[in-house]
Amino acid sequence: MWAFNIGTSATIGVSFEQILDVYELDRAARFHFSRHRESFVLTHVVLRHVLGRYLNLHPSSVRFSYGPRGKPALAPTTNIQFNMSHSASMAVIALTTDCQIGVDIEQIRPVTNMEQLAERFFCLEEAAEIISLPVVRREQAFFSCWTRKEAYIKAIGTGLSTPLNAFRVRVQPDAPAHFLHIQNETAAAEEWTLHDLQLAPNYAAAVTYQDQQRSLSIFPVIDIAEFLSSP
Repeated sequence: MWAFNIGTSATIGVSFEQILDVYELDRAARFHFSRHRESFVLTHVVLRHVLGRYLNLHPSSVRFSYGPRGKPALAPTTNIQFNMSHSASMAVIALTTDCQIGVDIEQIRPVTNMEQLAERFFCLEEAAEIISLPVVRREQAFFSCWTRKEAYIKAIGTGLSTPLNAFRVRVQPDAPAHFLHIQNETAAAEEWTLHDLQLAPNYAAAVTYQDQQRSLSIFPVIDIAEFLSSP
């Protein structure tokens, strides 16, 4: 697990755009706000550097294929599986072998109509549990639930075609992350392992993979400027 502080000068992203392929540059160009475009460029450049280290390739030589909903995979196919997420000044890249993997990170922040959003998108039980908590704990619980769910959606690569209330996770942020059911089947939930990630203050993050529990290695948070300037 690689975590990065991406709160760095945008000039780094501009100078490394030549590393990205046409598909990535096209996606970057679609962002309306420059800060979103710069974050996209930075995180995808870093992803290529990380994968290049594992594949012994120059970052620009890393090739991707894309699923029906846009989930990237290495091309040609290898046993290395990866996923990436970023929010505000943090980015995280998860890698494993021989199974699907998904990761999500979110900055914990005030959310307007949080209770209504939980009732609309989460399972009824999840929403009820969040609302039952003291007000000071609801934001943490909301984002813990959100990242646990988004990690699964990203792992299976179906995007919004799989509603967040089609499966249930444990909500309590101080309890071990766990799937309670997937499509109302506990057997399907038992095929997946879910971990919370403690990467930085005021962030919630989670990673999931389709296998029994594996050892989890998390590198200390890396400054993106230092990483990109290293040999």
